[in-house]
This record gives sequence, structure tokens and C-alpha cells, in this order.
Amino acid sequence: MDLEELCLDNGETKVKRRIYKTTTHVPKELGQIMDSETFEKSRLYQLDKSTFSFWSGLYSETEGTVILLFGGIPHLWNFSGVLCRRAGFGPEYEITHSLMFLFLATLFSALTGLPWSIYNTFVIEEKHGFNQQTFGFFMKDSVKKFIVTQCILLPVSSLLLYIIKIGGDYFFIYAWLFTLIVSLVLVTIYADYIAPLFDKFIPLPEGTLKEEIEVMAKNIDFPLTKVYVVEGSKRSSHSNAYFYGFFKNKRIVLFDTLLEEYSIPNKEPPEEGFLEPPREGEGESPETKAKVRNKKQGCKNEEVLAVLGHELGHWKLGHTVKNIVISQMNSFLCFFLFAILIGRKELFAAFGFYDTQPTLIGLMIIFQFIFSPYNEVLSFCLTVLSRRFEFQADAFAKKLGKAKDLYSALIKLNKDNLGFPVSDWLFSMWHYSHPPLLERLQALQDSKQD
Repeated sequence: MDLEELCLDNGETKVKRRIYKTTTHVPKELGQIMDSETFEKSRLYQLDKSTFSFWSGLYSETEGTVILLFGGIPHLWNFSGVLCRRAGFGPEYEITHSLMFLFLATLFSALTGLPWSIYNTFVIEEKHGFNQQTFGFFMKDSVKKFIVTQCILLPVSSLLLYIIKIGGDYFFIYAWLFTLIVSLVLVTIYADYIAPLFDKFIPLPEGTLKEEIEVMAKNIDFPLTKVYVVEGSKRSSHSNAYFYGFFKNKRIVLFDTLLEEYSIPNKEPPEEGFLEPPREGEGESPETKAKVRNKKQGCKNEEVLAVLGHELGHWKLGHTVKNIVISQMNSFLCFFLFAILIGRKELFAAFGFYDTQPTLIGLMIIFQFIFSPYNEVLSFCLTVLSRRFEFQADAFAKKLGKAKDLYSALIKLNKDNLGFPVSDWLFSMWHYSHPPLLERLQALQDSKQD
């Protein structure tokens, strides 16, 4: 990233930090929905996060600049070639060479990013009562994530490079179709085969909540097949909910941290690597006290249904399909421009590749660097669209008669996740994919009073 972008990042951090530092009392408009203790905890949490974001971002930009200035990319490419030759793969094996380069690059990124991830998890998240992992589990989890990533990344990259090599003048069409198929397959199998490698998924027990979810899904013609609860509390205290699947095979996933009236059935003693949630008043350490003070509320069944009404609104209003279409149109455009630019030797020379023009390096240069200004503009447009979709999904939940419960659920989720409800309007417009809490509550206010 260049100096201008770094200055922008510093400006963003300054804007956020100024708000977190100067807004020390609950604003009048928030007086009815947030107490001063919660407001102060969220302010301190976001202040710590912004400090971490500044230093980790500064390190990332410094690292990237040093790599570019000292020719880190061509040096790693040459080193990858040495390893390939020692394994018996000559210069004609460009795809094998590319995979070795990709593996080493992602390994370097994982190792240099690990200390920052450790600090974020065991200092910031721990300090504010969110972390539920031990260090041993965290490390095993990190290794598992790296292995799973390689198992997906390397085969997909090899096939993409092969398609580009043999595709002729219209390779960009075939490459785009391939990435489209891969993305759809990954979305389809993620929750069934990939996510369970990291978290345990349990069918939602029979009861009132499940029955009401099924009724709501039936009323809007949502083809629900299964409802799962994921034990997210073993990893973090943050909460979430989502749906996935194509055509007539939709599933809903609820984090157990979202559910106030849920306990894990036949719960066994905590597995090695997980922290037993502290009971009220137990423990003397600051970390344990933080967890007690920060005990999560969760949402009542009616509020969970309201949150799901919002999520299902995204499906009913076609937001998911629209996002896929926009993503694939952008992907096709990028591959088309890549086909035009890949033959420009000066692009490779600018990054230290004077005698060779590897396809993988071309993809990196064009997608990561050349498209950077375009990606910034696209990101802003998608943020604006996302905020519009969020308001529309809230309005859909209103039509289902869930305005009052969604109103209270948004307040609870904001408190549970220590979200800071005050933001600079210009900053939030550019960066926040979801509207600020007050704007969403205002939009729900009239219906809530009905």
C-alpha cells in the first residue's frame, strides 16, 4: 500500500480515537437504551481495538514497503525455484514453481501475523471478557486453519493457472467460469464440511423456538431443512446467526451466545483448550473479574426470531443473489482487464521480474496493486449498498411484526458485543457496512410504538 493510503489509514484511526477519547458520557439520545457502565466499557474496548489497529496496520504497511523496496517478491520466487529444482522440477514446471512460491508466501504471512493475532486474542479480547480459549487450543486451531487453507488454496490455484495457460485468447472467460464454480461449491460445503472442523454444530432441540422458526420460515416460503446451534462460546463470547445453502436446501445456524434460553444438552466437562465460563463472583484474577462483569445477556426467543426475520429478509428481498451477481460481474471484469494487461512486460519489470513473466506473479501484481484504486471505489459502493440492504432487511422484519423485538435485540447485541454507538457520520458512511445503531433504532421506532 502506498504513502497516500497509509496516511488515509492514519486519518481513519485518528477520527475513531478522537471520538472514543472525547465521548466519555452517554449522549442524551442514548440515555434510555444504554447505561453509563456499559457505555464506558464499550468505549474502552473500542479504544483498545483502534490502538491495536493502528500499530498492526503500521507494521503491515512497513512490512509491505520493505518487501517491495528490497525485491522480496522476486527473491522468494527465485528461492522457490531453487527448492523445486532440488526436488527434480525444472523451469518448465511453472505451476509447481508457483505453488511452492504460494505456499512459502502464505507461510510467511501466517508467521508474521501470528504475534498480532495472539496479542489481539489474549490481551485485548481477554481483557474485555471475550476470549474463551487457552493458548494451546489457539495454536492448534491456527495450525489447523493453515492446513485447511492450503488444502483448498493450492489445488484451486494450480487448476486456475492451468486454465489460464491452455485457455488461448479467451482464457479469461474460462478462468472466470472456474472461479464462479469454485466459489459456489465452497459456499455450499463450507458449513457442512469445513466449519465443523473448527466448531461443533448441534441440531436445535425440539421446542418452542424451533417450532416458531419453522413457522416463520414456512410463512415466507423459506425452504428450511435444518436448524443448528454452533458452540461459539467455546471460542469467543461474540454472537452471530446466519443461513446458508442453495435452492431447496437451506439451513439456519445460531450461535449459542445469541440464545439466552439455551444450554448445551448433555454438556460434558470442558475439552482441553477451552476455558470454563466463570460463575458470578468466582475468581480473583482481573481476567476472571472482567468475564463476570462482562457476562453476556443473549436474546429471548422473541428477539432471536426478530433477528432471524432480519436475516431471512436478506433472502426474501434477493440481497444474497444480488451480491453474488455483483461479485461475479466484478470478477469477470477483473479477469478481462487481466487478459489485456498480462502481456505488459514493464509491469513485471517494475517488480523485479526482468527475464520471466510468471502467470501467478502477474495475477498478484494486477489484482493486488494495479486494481487497488478501483478496489477502493468498489468497496465504498458495496458499503453503501450493504447499508441500504440492512435497512431493507429491518423493514422486512417490521412487516413480520418483529419491530419491537428487533429493537430490543439490537440494543442487547450492541451491549453484548460492546459496540460503541457513537460514530462520525462521514467515517461511518465510508467504512461501516451496517448502519450505526441509532439510525437503525430510529427507523424501527415508529413500528415499535405501534
